[in-house]
Amino acid sequence: MTPAEGLAQQLRPGRGWDQCLAGEFRQPYMVQLAEFLAGEERAGKALFPESRHCFNALNSTPLDKVKVVIIGQDPYHGPGQAHGLCFSVRPDVQVPPSLVNIFKEIQDDLGIAPPDHGCLQPWAEQGVLLLNAVLTVEQGNAGAHQGKGWEAFTDKVIETINQQRQGVVFLLWGSYARKKGRIIDRNRHLVLEGPHPSPLSAYRGFFGCKHFSRANQWLQEQGQTPIDWSLPNKAELLEKYKKK
Repeated sequence: MTPAEGLAQQLRPGRGWDQCLAGEFRQPYMVQLAEFLAGEERAGKALFPESRHCFNALNSTPLDKVKVVIIGQDPYHGPGQAHGLCFSVRPDVQVPPSLVNIFKEIQDDLGIAPPDHGCLQPWAEQGVLLLNAVLTVEQGNAGAHQGKGWEAFTDKVIETINQQRQGVVFLLWGSYARKKGRIIDRNRHLVLEGPHPSPLSAYRGFFGCKHFSRANQWLQEQGQTPIDWSLPNKAELLEKYKKK
């Protein structure tokens, strides 16, 4: 089995993505990316998230269930943090600063108190695609896998949603996400843009953007069930996923 074939096997069948993206794994850029990742692992480098979780966003949110897309940049590079969903961390990890600000905006917008953890898996399972532009990173080396091919792959994911779905909400925070979302047809989808929620920029307009209530209003106007932006507490969440 080639590295590209092994990587393709991490994409769970039956979610719609495997059919739409199968051809990407035969493209030269993806072959080179898979060989690069395999080489890094052979060299003993720790990569995050684990390979079985690199497509967690796609595996958790089937194509035909996507309601909202949030675009991040690349995974957290500290041990035990990344699990394949942008802005999200495992339940027993300290909530990162940008996610603290996301929770603060949700509280101001919708009156939902912040949870005692930073795991956004329940959002993903409701139809929120939490997509990083780059799906892997080397431990302690932020951005190490940028420019290796992931950006082309995730562009294809966005293109697939743009063409095959109707009425999706795209939340584009920061200049990187806005550039990534240039291909979105705004006659078919709702695009909400704002500053990144990081402590460096959240006060420039992320706070007060009301993207979460606006997204839900749009979904209801499209005849869809809105997203429940609240999250179970840490104990409930750990118990739920222990059973899976």
